Amino acid sequence: MKAKVVLITGSTSGIGLELAGTFARAGFNVVFHGLEPDGAKIARQFAEEFHIQTFYSSANLLVPSEIELMIADACSELGSVDVLVNNAGIQFVSPVEDFPLDKWNDILSVNLSAAFCTSKAVWTSMKDKKWGRIINIASAHGLQASEFKSAYVASKHGLIGLTKVLALEGAEFGITANAICPGYVKTPLVEKQIADLMQSHNISEQEVLQKIMLQKHAIKEFVSPDAIAALALFLASDQASMITGASLPVDGGWGAQ
Repeated sequence: MKAKVVLITGSTSGIGLELAGTFARAGFNVVFHGLEPDGAKIARQFAEEFHIQTFYSSANLLVPSEIELMIADACSELGSVDVLVNNAGIQFVSPVEDFPLDKWNDILSVNLSAAFCTSKAVWTSMKDKKWGRIINIASAHGLQASEFKSAYVASKHGLIGLTKVLALEGAEFGITANAICPGYVKTPLVEKQIADLMQSHNISEQEVLQKIMLQKHAIKEFVSPDAIAALALFLASDQASMITGASLPVDGGWGAQ
């Protein structure tokens, strides 16, 4: 697997950065993507630390032409994209009647449409090589719903549907597509939700965790980013060639209730 290239959207922080580290340690060359100012610096540091090749893109996932250019540049720089991990996502919480249309559109664009655009951009080369892995970081909210998250839940349900279609179309070409569905992971995105919930409900952080977030986890802990990354690495391996079209929960037992 050492010659393979993985592209991970949203890989300069949170779960994406953990994914990048796991794949880099396994010898993959890594295409970083993100909007953080130090994204290029992170890519250089990984190249030096793990003795791999890296590339960095700050493509705006709201703009399909920038997504296409990111894939083209990555292939030009590193030769190919063998494994695609659609990890980038955004969130907004509001009752349906107050949910801003622009927030709905942005969430659907980043969480779902961007994954379609990246998959489409790598599809032909994966078919030509008769090998490819597409791993979509969905969510427990791709399998269950929660109040006040209409756009996020819709986007993640849609992402699982897209995953199934990619699995069916890719089956005869050695391309697998799977979705990982994490429960709550303490990322910057979730930390912001904690702060928002504390303010909106006028309760403490501990109450937010116990009564709202982890209330749905059978195991009352946050999911660790390295558990998600380890599963993604396995799905990228030859040993996982018969796993496709799956939606794999890593949710502390949320879906078992």
